Amino acid sequence: MKVLIIGDVVGKPGRVILNEYLDRKSAEYDFVIVNGENAAGGFGLTEKIAEVFFDMGVDMITTGNHVWDKKEMYEYLQKTDKVIRPLNYPKGVPGIGYTILQAGNGEKVAVVNLLGRVFMPQVDCPFQRFDEILEEVSKETRNIIVDFHAEASSEKMAMGWYLDGKVSLVFGTHTHIQTSDSRILHKGTGYITDIGMTGAHDGIIGMTVGSVLPKFLTGLPSRFEVCEDNIRLNGLEIELDTDGTCMSVERIDVSMEEMDFM
Repeated sequence: MKVLIIGDVVGKPGRVILNEYLDRKSAEYDFVIVNGENAAGGFGLTEKIAEVFFDMGVDMITTGNHVWDKKEMYEYLQKTDKVIRPLNYPKGVPGIGYTILQAGNGEKVAVVNLLGRVFMPQVDCPFQRFDEILEEVSKETRNIIVDFHAEASSEKMAMGWYLDGKVSLVFGTHTHIQTSDSRILHKGTGYITDIGMTGAHDGIIGMTVGSVLPKFLTGLPSRFEVCEDNIRLNGLEIELDTDGTCMSVERIDVSMEEMDFM
């Protein structure tokens, strides 16, 4: 099974290049996952944008700490199983932390969203909360993909090794910088510390330099604006064996201009 995973989509520039890429390539994949927590103006997600993503060919949307930025998501998360929030938020918050869907080739795919705790909001332990669902999920499918939305590379690596042999893939999101450590771990789990960002790369993690720098120079709050320069799509292409083992992991980093040659 061939799976495409797209890194954090930031604002309209990210949505535009995502649409261009999927228009050319979506037929090549059995399942498409997108992290969409920054898709609405750089902060949060809306039902309308989520539905646009599904129309593009996206099968599943993961999120992170910005999932609550648009209040309408509280209600939307209650009625959909195709957009998930981190599993390890305290029990009782809106939405679900994992889901199992059918891929284009007929196989089932489980997607789990987890949130790190280092330099992040106070949430439950992502390791322990995952352990609570592993047996139940494994009864339905061996194709288990984990989006670990976390700040610290050490915490992401720890999760990768902890889940090696238990899941098909652990991919990191949140930092918006694609790392070059994509690999298959010893027991057959694919891994990357951060999958990167789909949006404008000539700014500061998707925002304009001019709107972000004042915060670092003065320590005062500043209003961030979505950057539109050097739009690139970051992602990951993986192949899974019939037993859920990851057979290949290939990073994607493509510009809008390069799209014409695909």
